[in-house]
Amino acid sequence: MKIFHSINDFQIASGENAKKTILTLGTFDGVHFGHKKILEKVTQNTENKKYESLVLTFFPHPRMVLQEDSGIKMLNTIDEKVALLKQIGIQNLVIHPFDESFSRLTAEEFVKNILVDKFHIHKIIIGHDHRFGRNRTANIDDLKRFGEQYGFEVEEISAQEIKEVSVSSTKIRHALDEGNMALANEYLGYSYSLTGIVAKGRQLGRTIGFPTANLKIEENFKLIPKNGVYIVKSIIGSKTVLGMMNIGFNPTVDGKNQTIEINYFDFEDDLYDQKITVSILKRIRDEEKFDSVDHLKAQLEKDKNTALAFFEKQ
Repeated sequence: MKIFHSINDFQIASGENAKKTILTLGTFDGVHFGHKKILEKVTQNTENKKYESLVLTFFPHPRMVLQEDSGIKMLNTIDEKVALLKQIGIQNLVIHPFDESFSRLTAEEFVKNILVDKFHIHKIIIGHDHRFGRNRTANIDDLKRFGEQYGFEVEEISAQEIKEVSVSSTKIRHALDEGNMALANEYLGYSYSLTGIVAKGRQLGRTIGFPTANLKIEENFKLIPKNGVYIVKSIIGSKTVLGMMNIGFNPTVDGKNQTIEINYFDFEDDLYDQKITVSILKRIRDEEKFDSVDHLKAQLEKDKNTALAFFEKQ
């Protein structure tokens, strides 16, 4: 998959090798099963290799730019989204920096200057309710009219399919806020994950036999699931490592800030300053404040046994 970090960077072979594109656009946050139905329409249209598939997405999310203090939390970082789109088989991905000047493009400027002149589109696959152009004044009927004018096809995604995508995104966010990993992962079609750098923490875990990797996530817009204890796994090097993770404030030892700490089983390598991805499989319990560190240690032993029993059934 070719990745372009702005519309102006996009290039496609010219001359005899020039191919037109089959395009869709959107935020595709989560790249969940509803999104995949739409994206697979794009890839199916390019199976004859006559056209190339193209996804246009934006970062930051338009709501981050146009709505102050939107507080929106995202299911994917850019790197995660790129990896998921690559798995689907998208050939070209344009991640355009969304800003106010872009939002002021008229509908015809967007169609003529970008879709036609820059992307050389043969077909755009888009939702029936899609609105675009300055103040989002243009709709799918306008797009079809532009298609007739400039010579490209418009394939309309049905209301039912769009509803599925919308409902899925809402349900995924709600499920993560509730710690319901089974539902979130079912809608995603894969295990929700967190990626970050392992930093030095207070190192209290190792004093009670549960050393932890303290995960720092750079992207403050990434949605963190509900505080609590989770069953997790990671691929570190070429090895699948099993473990459990606590999201919360460590109230037993008077923690002040939210942390994400992973205790890996049967794993002793030094992970400091390494980038790791943690797949979240199941929530075990709420975070609790225990009367003593000994009581905390006893509970962690129970949590570990719960996690190991879970993995044995997989």
